[in-house]
Amino acid sequence: MPDFLTQTALLWPLAIPLATAALCAALWSNAKAQRAANLAGLCLTLVASLVLLNSVMTEGIQVKQFGGWAPPFGISFVADQFSAAMVVISSILALAAGVFATADIRRRQERSGFYPLFQGLMVGVNGAFLTGDIFNLYVWFEVMLITTLGLITLDRTRAQLDGALKYAVLNLFSTILFLMAIGLLYGVTGTLNMADLAMILPNTEGSVALTVAAMMFLLAFGIKAGFFPMFFWLPASYHTATIIVSAVFAGLLTKVGVYACFRVFTLLFEVEDGGIRPLVAFFAAGTMVFGVFGAAIQWDVRRILSFHIISQIGYIMLGLAIATPLALAGAVFYIIHHIVVKANLFFVAGAIHRATGTFDLRKTGGLMKSSPLLAVLFLIPALSLAGIPPLSGFWAKFMVIDASFRGDAAWLGAVALFVGLLTVFSMSKIWIEAFWKDSPRKIVHVRAVPVAMLLPIAALGAITLAIGFNPEPLVAFSQLAAETMADQAQFIAAVFNERQIAGVQP
Repeated sequence: MPDFLTQTALLWPLAIPLATAALCAALWSNAKAQRAANLAGLCLTLVASLVLLNSVMTEGIQVKQFGGWAPPFGISFVADQFSAAMVVISSILALAAGVFATADIRRRQERSGFYPLFQGLMVGVNGAFLTGDIFNLYVWFEVMLITTLGLITLDRTRAQLDGALKYAVLNLFSTILFLMAIGLLYGVTGTLNMADLAMILPNTEGSVALTVAAMMFLLAFGIKAGFFPMFFWLPASYHTATIIVSAVFAGLLTKVGVYACFRVFTLLFEVEDGGIRPLVAFFAAGTMVFGVFGAAIQWDVRRILSFHIISQIGYIMLGLAIATPLALAGAVFYIIHHIVVKANLFFVAGAIHRATGTFDLRKTGGLMKSSPLLAVLFLIPALSLAGIPPLSGFWAKFMVIDASFRGDAAWLGAVALFVGLLTVFSMSKIWIEAFWKDSPRKIVHVRAVPVAMLLPIAALGAITLAIGFNPEPLVAFSQLAAETMADQAQFIAAVFNERQIAGVQP
């Protein structure tokens, strides 16, 4: 690999979508050119993310300092196994969404700025995964918030404006908590570089300010991730957006909040300190239970899937609540699995709408006969989400539930098993209503689902099958990522010895 690509591998997952966003904005009046630029940018971003992951796997943690200042004064970008994997899986989802969008996005939505906003969202997502500075994490969250509000309101309908308002209010409250926590942390330590904080905090005497800061971080990230009881903005807003936007939100936005939570409470704070562990356990259990019950009473397929985002976030948080190496590895595996499966289910919802003209399950039916391929493609992510073996969701649930019983948190494992049964009920509900039963309406002409919709659904389904039938590589990777994430010394060594393999002295 050329030295230039290795040395700048951290830049491209941000630089490419940023340049693509600018190019799409410059091509505002030419929708066809925007579509081509968008797809080209997404392909290049995926290639760049794979190059970055390869660099991390072969050469260790990658670090880049900006502004000509050495750490902790310069702006640091850092990629370890966890963050590099998040960039890769996000890029895969974004490319799938870009292909799906060619058949789903309407001309008026293109004129409303879909492509620049979508690429801008990817800049914010990748920036949040790769930043090594806690304040810049806040900056990337704000980039995501701005672009998200634009994407939610593409059609400027009353429902979308209402959803955007609900989304904005609670997320702005989260922003305030985040900034207050940053201020307290800076006041105690005098630095915001994550590696520097990881060195200073263990030697800093515990104080009320640090405890409050830790609680504020947990609440701020919990709102963005959709923890119980702070999740109400999610099912109130996600279903109002166009389906392609909902799919990207479902796969990525809450995971950025989860990622931030794992990063902060493994690198900067410990879950054993200040009563964090029981609070995270409470959030995990409540998120699982209330999310799945919310899904059970819905009839709009988008709302069912939106509540299941919440429910599945609870499973991921089991990893942090237990915080053993096995639990953290299970959480990493679960995040990767869930990004693929959840976005795919929203794509399927879009295909159901294209075939039937509605998202209301009570008005659908007959798709098993009219669209048998779509029925098969639905079963793959649906059964995986429910944890049916041998699909990826089974292994993800097994890892976190097994970690719960091994980590003296059997009650959390029991809650997870119970929620899994209710997830089966929700997925069966969609299957019976949309595919198995006859349509309640007389259909004169069955609308075919475009190939551009079926292709990304099939591709993500293939990833789900590949993980399910051969989980060992991802299990091994998740264990390595969890070990690196929990190893503060390795992270610190990488940042303060730029371009050196972590843990190796120059």
